[in-house]
Amino acid sequence: MFKGILIEKDEQGYRAALKDIDDAALPEGNVTVRVSHSTLNYKDGLAITGKSPVVRKFPMVPGIDLAGVVETSTHPDYKAGDAVVLNGWGVGETHWGGLAQRARLNGDWLVPLPAAFTPAQAMAIGTAGYTAMLCVMALEDHGVTPDKGEVLVTGAAGGVGSVAVSILAKLGYQVAAVTGRPQEADYLKSLGASTVLDRAEFSSAGKPLVKERWAGAVDTVGSHTLANVCAATKYRGTVAACGLAGGMDFPSTVAPFILRGVTLAGIDSVMCPRAIRLKAWQRLATDLDVSKLALITQEIGLSDAISIAHKLIEGQVRGRVVVKVDA
Repeated sequence: MFKGILIEKDEQGYRAALKDIDDAALPEGNVTVRVSHSTLNYKDGLAITGKSPVVRKFPMVPGIDLAGVVETSTHPDYKAGDAVVLNGWGVGETHWGGLAQRARLNGDWLVPLPAAFTPAQAMAIGTAGYTAMLCVMALEDHGVTPDKGEVLVTGAAGGVGSVAVSILAKLGYQVAAVTGRPQEADYLKSLGASTVLDRAEFSSAGKPLVKERWAGAVDTVGSHTLANVCAATKYRGTVAACGLAGGMDFPSTVAPFILRGVTLAGIDSVMCPRAIRLKAWQRLATDLDVSKLALITQEIGLSDAISIAHKLIEGQVRGRVVVKVDA
């Protein structure tokens, strides 16, 4: 038996609870991992609260991230005792995830834990930080360098935004951070933001094009915010879009793309190819100031995950939440 959060849906409704789960209930997979740490991402909050149909089959253990040690393996790349990390691949949605003390997985989904990080630090980064690194890599791939001008980060006090601000600042970019929580201004500046802007400037319908301001941007919000960011992006700038906290819609025009040559780079972390994942984690080991993780992170126990998930969805959580699963 092991402890885990189990989401169930039946005639009694949709519910998530911490339960004792029998090992025999674990899904198929060629690697079994003893999970030490997981995280709470926005998607996990949606899954636990039932605010969005994230979970595709029931019962389900949520948690799109995990870090732990291999217990048993028939996969050629892993053996008992190996420290591993997992992000995405539909885990926590269609396959049991990381918010439990044990997970059985496809070994192809795993990445070796980088030597630069402890399991807790890897989960402080988690899918949010790994996604932030993918966004930065996309900006670089499209020629957005520090000398080109300011880079904007929306939803900056959230998980992806916090890590993106920290990485960009360490790489020498001038970072403008957007947040709806003015009380987080000092926090964002401690991560390296040079300017903190109110999200109200971006969240309403705007013009198709406005004065060029941003060399690039990392957007976690979508909707009017993403449209307004594109409208103010400089000639041949790039916007990396990775989130929908403000909505799935994109009420924009083609003007930024055909008149200014702006690139809208879509960032998918869930099914991202293994080679790019490995590169992202290698970059995190060198380009993320590990000392900043303590500023970004709070650690909770598995028993607290359900209540914190509700606060996360309500926008009351700063930065990253690490779940100590094996406590």
